[in-house]
Amino acid sequence: MNWGVFEGLLSGVNKYSTAFGRIWLSLVFIFRLLVYVVAAERVWSDDHKDFDCNTRQPGCTNVCYDHFFPVSHIRLWALQLILVTCPSLLVIMHVAYREAKEQRRRAAGGDDCHCIYPNPGKKRGGLWWTYLLSLVFKAGVDIVFLYIFYRFYRNYTLPRLVKCDLPPCPNVVDCFISRPTEKTIFTLFMVVTTCICVLLSIIEAAYLIGKR
Repeated sequence: MNWGVFEGLLSGVNKYSTAFGRIWLSLVFIFRLLVYVVAAERVWSDDHKDFDCNTRQPGCTNVCYDHFFPVSHIRLWALQLILVTCPSLLVIMHVAYREAKEQRRRAAGGDDCHCIYPNPGKKRGGLWWTYLLSLVFKAGVDIVFLYIFYRFYRNYTLPRLVKCDLPPCPNVVDCFISRPTEKTIFTLFMVVTTCICVLLSIIEAAYLIGKR
């Protein structure tokens, strides 16, 4: 990852965000992205390898693992982080479009021409709607993923033992998950931070509407 480019993007998002948006961005970057990169990936790195079932029937372990873990936590979190940060980049693109349009007008009419956007970063008109819709989209994405995690993993917890009777397993077999307690703690941590991010997005949307 090119951290210089990423830092520039974060600076741009911070520049055009409200105070609530800056808190949201800090929470996503420190408590979700860094925890994902530094710790969570390592915790789930041995997920399939250490999923043990008390049978040697070929294919049984793979089928049981696919049944209880249809999608990996890591891949779901990666997709969630990508989708939840994209709307902030759309705001930057909208401001850049305004700035480019203003520069073209000045180049065509000189310095005495009427400015359409005296302050391109000010949240008015279309930019206000872009910013508001980005907040709604971010909150919606987080809520959808909270529901997905809840559907796949009840109460966001991982059991120590699961029983599987899917073919080609010869009978009901016991399967054991690698480090279930540690994974449950990380899952609950990510769920709590996601809930806080949803709350911040709702508060920021209410603030924008009230301010207008």
